[in-house]
Amino acid sequence: MPCLGGEYVVSEETAPRQREWRPQIYRKCTDTAWLLLFFLFWTGLVFIMGYAVVAGAAGRLLFGYDSYGNVCGKKNSPVEGAPLSGQDMTLKTHMFFMNSCNPEIKDMRLGSTTLCVSSCPEEQLSTLEEIQLFADTNGSFLCVYSLNSFNYTQSPNAGSLCPRLPVPPSKSFPLFNRCIPQTPECYSLFASVLINDVDMLHQILRGIMSGRDTILGLCILALALSLAMMFIFRFITTLLVHIIISLVILGLFFVCGVLWWLYYDYTIDLSIELDTERENMKSVLGFAIVSTIITAILLVLIFVLRKQIKLTVELFKVTNKAVSSSPFLLLQPVWTFAILIFFWVLWVAVLLSLGTAGSAQVIEGGRVEFTPLLGIRYLWWYHLIGLIWTSEFILACQQMTIAGVVVSWYFNRNKNDPSDHPILSSLSTLLCYHQGTVVKGSFFIPLVRIPRVILMYIYDTLKDKQHSACSRGAFRCCCCCFSYLARHLYHLNQNAYTATAINGTALCTSTKDSLKILSRNSNHFTSVNCFGDFVIFLGKVLVVYFTVFGGLMAFNYNRTLQVWAIPLLLVAFFACLVAHSFLSVFETVLDALFLCFAVDMETNDGSSQKPYFMDQEFSSFVKKINKSNNAGAERDKDSLRNEEGTELRPIVR
Repeated sequence: MPCLGGEYVVSEETAPRQREWRPQIYRKCTDTAWLLLFFLFWTGLVFIMGYAVVAGAAGRLLFGYDSYGNVCGKKNSPVEGAPLSGQDMTLKTHMFFMNSCNPEIKDMRLGSTTLCVSSCPEEQLSTLEEIQLFADTNGSFLCVYSLNSFNYTQSPNAGSLCPRLPVPPSKSFPLFNRCIPQTPECYSLFASVLINDVDMLHQILRGIMSGRDTILGLCILALALSLAMMFIFRFITTLLVHIIISLVILGLFFVCGVLWWLYYDYTIDLSIELDTERENMKSVLGFAIVSTIITAILLVLIFVLRKQIKLTVELFKVTNKAVSSSPFLLLQPVWTFAILIFFWVLWVAVLLSLGTAGSAQVIEGGRVEFTPLLGIRYLWWYHLIGLIWTSEFILACQQMTIAGVVVSWYFNRNKNDPSDHPILSSLSTLLCYHQGTVVKGSFFIPLVRIPRVILMYIYDTLKDKQHSACSRGAFRCCCCCFSYLARHLYHLNQNAYTATAINGTALCTSTKDSLKILSRNSNHFTSVNCFGDFVIFLGKVLVVYFTVFGGLMAFNYNRTLQVWAIPLLLVAFFACLVAHSFLSVFETVLDALFLCFAVDMETNDGSSQKPYFMDQEFSSFVKKINKSNNAGAERDKDSLRNEEGTELRPIVR
C-alpha cells in the first residue's frame, strides 16, 4: 500500500464503499440457506402428518368411545383380550356415563364406565324396570353389553352392570355427542369433573364445540366489521377519523360498563351454584379489568395525539393514491386469510390425530385404555412451532407482496402509467428471489413467542400453588417483555421486507440499511406516521370490542350450560387476527411509503439531474409536514427565550 505525504492511499478496488440504494435495478436470490432449512422443517411436518394419519384416531375424541375400546357411531375392530370390543356401533352414536352424578377420577381420567347408546334418557329412570322399559321402547341399552335387556331385573349382578339409580335425565349437548345430565346437582359435579379431566387441548376443543354456532356467527361478524373498516379507511376524511375515534371512545365505555354490570349481576344472583357459573363470573371479572385498563391507556393516547388528525388524513389520502394504483391490493388479505384457514384446518386435523395416537391396553374387567405413544409430546411441540412459523411465513409473504407493489408504484416516474399486473409481478419476484428472506424474517417471531407460550403454560400450571407475588409478577413481566419484543421484531421485519423489495438484499443487510436511513430521515413525518398507525390500531380495537360485546350477549343467554371463557377468548383472538389481516394493508403501505420517501430523499436532490420520484401531492404533503415541524420548533424556541428572559434585573429610576 503506497504512502504519500505521510497518509495511506487506499486503492479504489479495495476501498470500502457505502452501499448505494438502487431501487429495482439488481436482483439475486437471498437467504437461500434459510429456504433450505424451511424445506427440511416442512419435511418433518409432512412426516408428522403421515404418522398422525396412521397412528391417530381422532374419531375417539370427536365421537366418543366406551370403556371397551369401541368408538361410538362406527364399526370397530376387536382388541385382543377385550371380549366386549370390536362391536358394530353404527347406530349407537351417543356416549353414556353410567355414574354421571358421582363420577370418579383415576389417573387424570374418568373412572366411570362409559357405553355407546342409541339415545340419551330424557326423563329420570328410578328403577331397573324403567331402565328395561326404556331399552325395549327406544332400543337404547344403558347396561353393560354382556347383560341382555330382559335380564335387567333378574340378574343378581345388575347392580354393578347397570347405571347407579336414579339415572338423571340427560340430553346430547354439543359436547362431542356426550349424554350430559340435566339436573343442576348432577350437572355441577359432572361438568367440573369433565372439564378438569382433560388437558388444555381437550378443553379448547370442547369449548369450540359447545358454542360452535355462536362462534361461527361471531367470526362472520368480525369478518364483516373488518371489511367495513377497510373500506372506511379507503375513503377516509377528517370527519370519518373523528367518527372512528368517537365510536372507539363510546365503545370502550359501553363495553366496560356492560362487563362490570354482568359481573354485578352474577354476584347478586342467589342461584349461582354451578361451577360453570362461577367460572363465567371469574371470566367476566377478568375481561372487565383488562377492558378498563385498555380503555384508560387508549384514552390517554387519544388525548395526547389529537392534534395530528388533520395531517393524518392527508397521509391517508397519499396512501389511498398508492392503493388506487392497484385496487386489488385490498383483496390481498382475502387470499391470505383463505390460505391461513386451509392451513389451520389441516393443522387442527393433524393435532386431533396426534392427541389420540395411542396403543390399546387391556386392564381389569376387560376394559380398554389408550396410552399415549412414547415421544408424542415432543411431536406436539414440533407441530406447534410449525403452526407459528408457517402462519408468520404466510403473513410475511403478504407484507412482502404489498411492499413490492408500493415500491414499484413509488419508483415509477410516470405515476399515471403503472405496470399492468403489479401484484403478480411483486409475487413472482418474491417467489423467484426472496422466499429465503421471508422464511428468515418469519422465523424470529416464533423464536420469541415460543418462550412466551412456555412461560404462560408454567404460570398456568403453578397458579394454584402457593407462590409469592414477586414470582407471579416476574412471570407476567417476562411475558410482557416477550410480547413487546415480538411487536418490535414485526416492525423491523416490515422495514426489512421493503428494503429487500427496493434493493434486493438479504434480511440482515436490509434491516441494517433500513434502520440507518430511517434514523437519518426520522424528523420528517415520523409523528404523523405513528398517529396513522395508531388510527389503524383504533380500527382494529373497534372490530375486536364490538365482536367481544356480541359474544358476551350471545353467551350470557346460556350462562348455566357452558363455560364460555375459552370460546370468547377464541372469538377475540379470531377478531383480532382478522382485523389485523385486513387493516394491516394500510399499515404496510404507510411504512413502505415512509421508507421509499427516505430512500428518495437520500438518493435524489430534486434537481433536473436527480429529480425526486415523489409526485406533486406527496411533495405538498411533505411541505406541510416541514412547515408544521418548523412552527413547533419556533414555538419551542420562543418559550425557551421567555424562560431565559425572566431573570431579575435592577430597577432603573
